Amino acid sequence: MGFLWDGLPRINISNFQGLFNPGFSAIFSTTGLVYISYVGVTKVASLAEEVKDPEKNLPLGLFLSLGTAFIIYLLGTVVMVGIVPMDQLKGDLTPVASAAKNLLGNYGVVLITIAALLSFISVANAGTMSASRYPFAMSRDYIMPRYLQKLNKKGIPFISVIITVILIILILLFLDPMKIAKLASVFQLLMFAFINLAVIVMRESHIVSYDPGYRSPFYPWMQIIGILSGFFLIFEMGWVSISFSGGLIIISIIWYLYFAKNKIERTGAIYHVFERLGQFRYHALDSELRGILKEKGLRKEDPFDEIVARSFVIVLKEKTEFEVVADLASQWLTKLTPFAAEEIKKQFMDGTKIGMTPVTHDIALPHLKIAGLKQPEMVLVKSDAGVHIMVNGPLTNHLDEEFIVHAVFFLISPEESSTQHLRILAQIAERVDEEEFTGDWKKAKDEQEIKETLLHNEQFLSLIIKDGNSTSNLIGVALKDFKLPGGCLIAILRRGDKVIVPNGSTILRANDRLTIIGEPKGLSAIRKRYFT
Repeated sequence: MGFLWDGLPRINISNFQGLFNPGFSAIFSTTGLVYISYVGVTKVASLAEEVKDPEKNLPLGLFLSLGTAFIIYLLGTVVMVGIVPMDQLKGDLTPVASAAKNLLGNYGVVLITIAALLSFISVANAGTMSASRYPFAMSRDYIMPRYLQKLNKKGIPFISVIITVILIILILLFLDPMKIAKLASVFQLLMFAFINLAVIVMRESHIVSYDPGYRSPFYPWMQIIGILSGFFLIFEMGWVSISFSGGLIIISIIWYLYFAKNKIERTGAIYHVFERLGQFRYHALDSELRGILKEKGLRKEDPFDEIVARSFVIVLKEKTEFEVVADLASQWLTKLTPFAAEEIKKQFMDGTKIGMTPVTHDIALPHLKIAGLKQPEMVLVKSDAGVHIMVNGPLTNHLDEEFIVHAVFFLISPEESSTQHLRILAQIAERVDEEEFTGDWKKAKDEQEIKETLLHNEQFLSLIIKDGNSTSNLIGVALKDFKLPGGCLIAILRRGDKVIVPNGSTILRANDRLTIIGEPKGLSAIRKRYFT
């Protein structure tokens, strides 16, 4: 910043005369050469697995990085050209140092050199960290040797990091820095072109479980321009760049054919485009994207807690067939949908026959998307004796598998909310995968405890109103007068053996048990108010 602050007022406008005399071909060629300068932007995406709230922070990080780099590069170039005459800049490999010398003499050169070293150390650290993620991720996908995915006690892919550092050192020792920069820029241009192509393929595949939190504007024109401009810059950089690009593609094809092909079964989203054209689709990609949904979790607008709070609970004492349970659930769900109970039941039963009903951890999760439904709804079934269910194996598609499950969650969602439907399914899957879930489910004694079992501890709290403690001042208070922190609400009110649907006019009584859901910050404030 000091370089820009001191340099901008001292710019000589006459230095910019003849700036474009070399022609646009030279400008485009140089653009391709310095493209590697923007590689730092991709580091944000490379470390996506470590990013909190990636749907919000990844696009924000990318735009801030790109905008910052663009402004600094633009102003820095303006200062260099404005301070150093054009004939001196020509062929100068250290233009920033030359400009600093013109501004502050040898003292400026020392300062800018120290700043550059510190910057390079930071870039090298981030570059090594992100570069090591590529072989690590490829190893997990079985397209590189398995030992690259080994982690140390701190969760660092140390073998991948070591190999990456060794390769970087060898490249710096034995290759010309200018050639390294040129080839690195070619690689980035090639990679970005294929990323733009991948966006088009993913969007056109219409995979339901493809649910990005950020969608590129001006689709598909921005991606088409990105593809064409990337290859255009490669061609402008000359035959060395073209040969290098072709060599990379050929080596990648050979690597896939002779190393990776027999280790994986993957073809990609392109087959979902073919499926739309009457061909076939690649089902494994759906599973991979569903796994990503599970890792990302819910969005703020997904009403999972509210769905659980208003869900209908069925408790069974005797061993029951799934068909009977489906009938009970459908009798309640028919009140909320334009379809008859028999039709809803048939769809649930059909789901077990075509392998669309997940069964895991003693839990079955039949689910439907229904046209005309206003909002997602659930029925929770608890059976200590067990529910007998038969489903078609997803691999055999014809051999029935039998299960005894102790929980059945019926989920229905509006047909137009396919991705939200999947996020809710993923949230349930994440919850039932937790170690304590099975124990909590078995110990749940009533409807309220059953519902609370599906919620994470940080998402709700139970408040019992009693005489003689900090909650006694709530006795006789109407719910509309019970001031809760923003983002919190009373979802369930249990009075004796009955669960009451709370509303603003409901008067609180002694021994009422409230289930309050909301943001962790708001719930923490309630705990401090009534539990300390």
